[in-house]
Amino acid sequence: MSYSSALIMLCPSLLTDIPACTNGAGNEHKSSGFGPVFEEQPVDTIYPEESPEDKIIMSCRTRANPPATYRWWLDNTEIVIGNEDDYSLMGGNLVISFPDRSKHAGNYSCLASNEFGTLVSQKASVQFGYLDMFSSDEREAVYVKEGQGAVLLCDPPPHFPEDLSFRWMLNEFPEFIPLDKRRFVSQTTGNLYISTVRASDSGNYSCFVSSPSIAKSVFSKFIPLVPIAERSLRKYPADIKVKSPDTYTLLGQNVTLECFALGNPIPQIRWRKVDGDLPVERHNISMSGSLLHLYDIQYEDEGLYECEADNSKGKDRHKVHLYVEGAPEWVEKISSSERDIGGDYIMSCLASGKPKPHVHFLKNGRMNHELRFTDLTFDDSGMYQCIAENRHGTIYANAELRVFAGAPSFEWNPVKPKLLGAKNGRVVIACKPRAAPRPSISWSKGTELLHNSSRIFIWPDGSLELLNVTKSDEGKYTCLAENDRGRANSSGSLSVTDATKITLAPSSADISVGESARMECAASHDPTLDLTFIWSLDAHVIDRDREHYESKMDGQAGTSSSELLISNTQLRHAGRYSCTAQTPVDNVTVSAELVVRGPPGPPGGVRVDEVLTSSVRVTWSHGTDNLSPISKYSIQYRDVQAQQDWRDASTSPVNVEGNAEMATVINLTPWTEYEFRVIATNTLGTGPPSDPSPKITTRETRPVVAPSDIGGGGETSRELTITWTPVQPQYYYGSNFGYIIAFKPHNDPEWMRVTVTDPQARKYVHKDSKIPPSTRFEVKMKAFNSQGEGPFSISAFIYSSQDVPAEAPTIIEARTLSATEAVVSWVPLQLQTVEGYQVRYWRESVENEASAQRALVSSRENHTRLDNMKPNSHYLIEVRAYNGAGYGPASQRHKIYTKKAPPSRPPKIIGTKMNYSGTTINIAWEQVEPLANESTVEGYKVLYRPEGQPSGMLYTTVKQSIDLPMKKGDYLVEVRAHSEGGDGAVAQVRIAGKNTFTLVHEDRFRRCFYVKVTYK
Repeated sequence: MSYSSALIMLCPSLLTDIPACTNGAGNEHKSSGFGPVFEEQPVDTIYPEESPEDKIIMSCRTRANPPATYRWWLDNTEIVIGNEDDYSLMGGNLVISFPDRSKHAGNYSCLASNEFGTLVSQKASVQFGYLDMFSSDEREAVYVKEGQGAVLLCDPPPHFPEDLSFRWMLNEFPEFIPLDKRRFVSQTTGNLYISTVRASDSGNYSCFVSSPSIAKSVFSKFIPLVPIAERSLRKYPADIKVKSPDTYTLLGQNVTLECFALGNPIPQIRWRKVDGDLPVERHNISMSGSLLHLYDIQYEDEGLYECEADNSKGKDRHKVHLYVEGAPEWVEKISSSERDIGGDYIMSCLASGKPKPHVHFLKNGRMNHELRFTDLTFDDSGMYQCIAENRHGTIYANAELRVFAGAPSFEWNPVKPKLLGAKNGRVVIACKPRAAPRPSISWSKGTELLHNSSRIFIWPDGSLELLNVTKSDEGKYTCLAENDRGRANSSGSLSVTDATKITLAPSSADISVGESARMECAASHDPTLDLTFIWSLDAHVIDRDREHYESKMDGQAGTSSSELLISNTQLRHAGRYSCTAQTPVDNVTVSAELVVRGPPGPPGGVRVDEVLTSSVRVTWSHGTDNLSPISKYSIQYRDVQAQQDWRDASTSPVNVEGNAEMATVINLTPWTEYEFRVIATNTLGTGPPSDPSPKITTRETRPVVAPSDIGGGGETSRELTITWTPVQPQYYYGSNFGYIIAFKPHNDPEWMRVTVTDPQARKYVHKDSKIPPSTRFEVKMKAFNSQGEGPFSISAFIYSSQDVPAEAPTIIEARTLSATEAVVSWVPLQLQTVEGYQVRYWRESVENEASAQRALVSSRENHTRLDNMKPNSHYLIEVRAYNGAGYGPASQRHKIYTKKAPPSRPPKIIGTKMNYSGTTINIAWEQVEPLANESTVEGYKVLYRPEGQPSGMLYTTVKQSIDLPMKKGDYLVEVRAHSEGGDGAVAQVRIAGKNTFTLVHEDRFRRCFYVKVTYK
């Protein structure tokens, strides 16, 4: 950060057409007036070219007496109001009518003037915002293989300003694509990045651009994205495509850095500061690592930031330099002042910023260099401005300087009429008349003129000091002030009182944290005066309402006492306590020490060196022991990447003595990033931990953990599949981690070895046409890294895949059961390798064999039912055996013909009739006539069930009626035609019966049986 300072000295005007405002000798009569003070200034404005508003208003308002007049400038040229139809004034505001970029764009400033001077406002720009439409040309389709990355270019149209925001639509408005770890939209270029293209990404994409400054949005022509299917997805290393350039930002602002990579698997993204740590509590990482947000930027945030993207196929890195600069800020600035005529005065400014600000001055709107005044005159009065600017901005400080002249006057500041002094004490009587030029001062007591002596001293500012005051000093004192414009005097009477004395001083104490302390203080004083006690700690007054403190006070004529209670003391309460007994005339202070002993403070300067694979040396410096010797230290650590809680470390020596400043931490994991902290303990407890050490990474070594759960076996013929549980990352112990697989037929002496470089892999398939089927293999695995190979795992035994069944089953029978069902049976194969059978069936000459329906049957079965068939159709059926290696040959095809469909029309219920005894009810219906393509009716099925239940009594009949027994409760009767093609559509009747027995006989002749029939 750089500073610029300046002193103001009058110089010739550079703005010669602005009249100077002077006040002359009349200054002493115009104290009620003042120069302009800005209350509202113009601000930068962006006017949308398509705005329905037909004017721009630039603000300018001041507080002034008399009121100010206003003038406006555009790019250092005065705007003549009235000559231009485009401009008018509304108060001090400038109104620009019918804004036009060619005429009205530029930098505006306002000048406010009255008889005391002129001020120039801050400059404000007027710019014209626009966002053109996208080109109407069609966008070319983008073809990408599945698994590869894709970039869709936005190419935003011409625009101003640059602060655009980008989103992408898929297929139609307003379907915006959600962003995740696989998809990213750069807010710098607007481009859409897809790290790994999938089939589901197919569609038409459009870039949607918004300008918040002018509240306008446009979108591009749609870009077709066409994923190209791959038989197996290839893997691609991480490749960073979104790279933030070197970036300049300003102090206190927020900044976002972008980083996104293509690759398969989807790359993981991490950020770090190369030359330090990311700012604590002032950074955030979002969008799965793609965005690094830095808040409230400070100068120490400048430096090199690195983005790392990695997946199982490789890593990529990008570094971006962040430069931090600062707009001007005032360290010291001018302020309004009134100064005596003929005196000297310096107006100074000091501004900070990066780059170093340039500072200059204006007086009444005219350019000056520095302001250093000697022998002030009325012409020096006026409005002054200090201006500091660099490429990031301009700041203004405004002040009015008023030069005063007048005869001495005590009207605003007379000598105090009643003065008190303590016996044997010291009295100072102030004399501060208003006068210019500076007056000469003399003092008298009564009629006696006073002169400097061993007890009496007249200060340069005119104050009178009396030492060792006695009763004889009581009387009337007069101050006489005189200059070339006149004289004046003011008087006050002095009374001498008894001095205040401490009669009981507080005692020093030595306690431990958590205990309480009590301090007492008493004093004698003049009985005519009120006395108060003030307690302070290390010269800072104690707030009596503050936690831990409580004070009491007692008093009678001439004597008073106070007690201060400190409860549950903490280390911060130690120090020098002072008791001050104070009256309106004098005060006296006594002090005592309070010693508070407690647990140690945090150790400092924690550093780590001698870094090995599983141990490091930690060093530190002693913190404060808080007056109780440190008895031991303990060291804690945490794994940075795993974001663990702090854990106690194993050390050598096991017990770290209180006088130690180093220890070795052991039993660490190789190739792991750690940080450490140290905690001190004494007899009074354990103190707070030190700040964490710088992060370190233990050295690499060869791995010691092998993959577990080794298994697998055959899948496809002539293949050997090996599976395992991968090693956890904390056991990699080094870079370039992978696996070595050794396998061989059980009785073969020679091992085959393969290398797998993906540390997260779980499976390896070895293909070899010479692999014998169903052969026992011995398999073992070990891990490796850049430092070497680890130990082999325990051997596991697996079997290669078996051959597919060599024989085809023979179909015994295939026959239709209905219009949609059939049954097929076959002779089972006498092979141990058969795991089951597949039955395929499809309509001959209508359906493709590839679209055949399939049924899988266990090897224990030799028949199955086929369903979901089409009525009145020719079907082909085949059966084949299968096992883990695949399907064997198919049987000879068998042809069947499904029956016609069952009747599609339900029976029409034509009557429900109760018999005279009330024990049965007769349901009758019309004969169902099938259509030409339907099966002939062979009879009818009647389901009689309670309402709400799926099952009941099923009856069959060839007639068109049936007698059903009456039952308690509500029942449903379902009637459907039956044919060789199956059951037809259903008709339904609801029967509601009344649950009584005696009324059956009484009402039998009335035939009131409470039967209700509902047709559905």
